[in-house]
Order: sequence, then structure tokens, then C-alpha cells
Amino acid sequence: MDTGRSGRIRKVCVVGASGKLGRYLVSRALDRGWEVVGVCRERSVGKLDGFADRITVVPGDTNDPEVIRRAVAGCDGVLTVLVPWGVRQYSSGTARAVLDHAEPGARLVFSCGWHVPRDDKDRYTRTFTASVRIVTLLSRALRVVDVDDQLAAARLIFASDRRWTLVRASDLEEGESQGLPVWTRHVGDPLLKSNLTRRVDFALFMVEALTDDTLVHEAPAIVGRLAPSVLARRDES
Repeated sequence: MDTGRSGRIRKVCVVGASGKLGRYLVSRALDRGWEVVGVCRERSVGKLDGFADRITVVPGDTNDPEVIRRAVAGCDGVLTVLVPWGVRQYSSGTARAVLDHAEPGARLVFSCGWHVPRDDKDRYTRTFTASVRIVTLLSRALRVVDVDDQLAAARLIFASDRRWTLVRASDLEEGESQGLPVWTRHVGDPLLKSNLTRRVDFALFMVEALTDDTLVHEAPAIVGRLAPSVLARRDES
């Protein structure tokens, strides 16, 4: 990634800091020497005990505009995990709060899955489309998550003139870092066929994106740099 043109990052807010991806984001940001503010629901604050005295925690729902307003104050960058909890517009409410209250000029990086299309150049297999629809219907019926709300969040982001990036991830696995994932502009590119990225590297990509101006107003679809489909492309070249 080109990291030479974005303004210096000193303070970062991680929205959704207590989840698996969120904790990786916090760790990566601290590794950069940045001041970190974490936002998470009150019942999840204990999951951040491993970062005690190293970060500031703002407890509360991430779709609460007042919580976000306090958390992002003075931050040069905001890393947001868009989680579609429940059926009360949690993802879209979170995205709207960040877009509305982040500092002018702040770098905003959001996370979602491949199922979120950027435009009509994204291509999905029938199997993938069917599986997403089944999960959407079941989870909505159980009132657990609302996958469609991530689509609503993405529309808000795409329509914004803020300095955003929406990182679209493949399936995720745990494990040691394999390095910075590779990306394409559109789902359906053969490079993405392996559909697998280490969660720690998803976080790495998001953190790196904060200082990469080439990713402003992009929605990169990522896959692990050691995925078979990536290695096959390298062999071909």
C-alpha cells in the first residue's frame, strides 16, 4: 500500500472494540504508537481488560449518536466494525453516527462482508447469493441479526463525501498473520476464489488503510495473501 500521502495519525477510535476483529484493531493501532479510544456495549467492556490503562473505553451502543460523538472527538481516524446485531438498524445507525460526528477530514474505515455490492460490476454465484439470502431470512426471523442493514449502512457510506473506505472481507479464520491481504475492486474476480482471510490480517488491512489515500472512496474486496487463488495468480504472472 502507498502510505505516503495521508495526514499523520495520532489518535484513533475503534468502534466495536470488544469483538474479535475489534480487539485485533485495537492491538494493531497500539502497535503503531497511536492513542486509542474503544467503543463497545457496556456488558462487553470486560473483554477489553487486556488493554487496561492503554486505551480509553467509552461504553455504550455504537449506534447511539451521543456515545459516538464523545468517542470520536479529536480522533484523526475511526475504525468501525459494522455488526448487524438485532433488528433495530444497528449497522446503519452506527455508520450514520460515525459519518455525522467524526472530525472534519478524519479518515474513516469500515468493515463488512463480500455480500455488500459496490456496484453492478460485482459478480456473485447463485450458491453465494442463495446462502446469503437464507442466512438473512433465518437471522431476521430469530431477531438475531439483520444482514440487510449492512446494505443500508453501505449505502450511507457510499453517498458520503467523507474520507471513507469500506473493506469487504471474505470468510475469516484465526491464525498467525500471513501479511497484508490482497484486494480487488469487484467481487467475482478469480483472485478472490479461495474466499479466506486471517482475521488478524483483516484488521491489518483496515489499519493500513487509515494512511493510504489510494483507498479513499474505495470498497476493496480482500483475500489472504497466501490463499491458493492468489498464489495461482502469481504463478501465472
